[in-house]
Amino acid sequence: MKTLEEAELCFPELLNSSCRKITRPHSVSMLTDIVLISISLLTVTLNLLVIISISHFRQLHTSTNFLLLSLAISDFLVGFIMFFNSMLKDRCWLLGDLMCILYNVLGYIITSASIGSIVLISVDRYVAICEPLQYPNKVTQKRVQVCVCLCWICSAFINSLLLKNNLEQPGRYNSCIGECVVVINYIAGVADLFLAFIGPVTVIIVLYMRVFVVAVSQARAMRSHVAAFSLKCSVTVTAKRSEMKAARALGVIIVVFLVCICPYYCVAFTGQEASLSETSAFFVTFLFDFNSCLNPVIYAFFYPWFRKSIKLIVTLKILQPGSCQTNML
Repeated sequence: MKTLEEAELCFPELLNSSCRKITRPHSVSMLTDIVLISISLLTVTLNLLVIISISHFRQLHTSTNFLLLSLAISDFLVGFIMFFNSMLKDRCWLLGDLMCILYNVLGYIITSASIGSIVLISVDRYVAICEPLQYPNKVTQKRVQVCVCLCWICSAFINSLLLKNNLEQPGRYNSCIGECVVVINYIAGVADLFLAFIGPVTVIIVLYMRVFVVAVSQARAMRSHVAAFSLKCSVTVTAKRSEMKAARALGVIIVVFLVCICPYYCVAFTGQEASLSETSAFFVTFLFDFNSCLNPVIYAFFYPWFRKSIKLIVTLKILQPGSCQTNML
């Protein structure tokens, strides 16, 4: 029979070097596992539906949707790595030092790419609403694809530099076996805070404040002149309303995004990570990851094409010949 001391160790056979587990009631541990795994599965499933929808149906191959596709890919990967969060619930990492650093590096890259995608979405809506006549020339599918690729490449490059010391010697900062710790020096941490949070959030807020002001003025102008519009102008009015709806939907995405990530970065900015209780730390991290599950729900609420594509995917009608040409709008 194991002693109490052995039972509290991550690796009971390594008495002198193993980390200690966090002891908590079995019911709490089970509930935590169920919540993490359920949210992870839901996040992966919903974002996979978005990826399939935009990739399969040609009518959805628009500049804005390619940006949504980039965001859905990052959210999908967040849902995937959430499976590994359950391995840290007792502060015991069982997959070794190499997998620990790869897990953290991948998390940093995905987070940066997700924030970059949100910035690109904000720029897209800014040009569409504030410079509508120049939008088709400025925002082409090829330019969007190049921007998305650069976003992911830069995320991988910058975060690899930030975690360079950890990559060169995995586990160098671990104090015991079973710990999964990465350390970034002060200068790199400040740079990461500005590049991954303060800078992008400032750009997002400024652009959307401008979009909001212009959208409100355009909506008022359309209401005051709607009676004077002829049939010839009705297509333009419909296009304007479509752009407004897209701006509202993506505005909700950005607001939810900020609400979910701000607590995490505020804790990092104030340096209060060590003083947080286990419950608070879990909640802040969970809220950060839960944002990836909320985005597809927002799509389903605002975009009829997403609801329609879900029906076609679930009923396997996308396997029929010519299904990619289906009218989704």
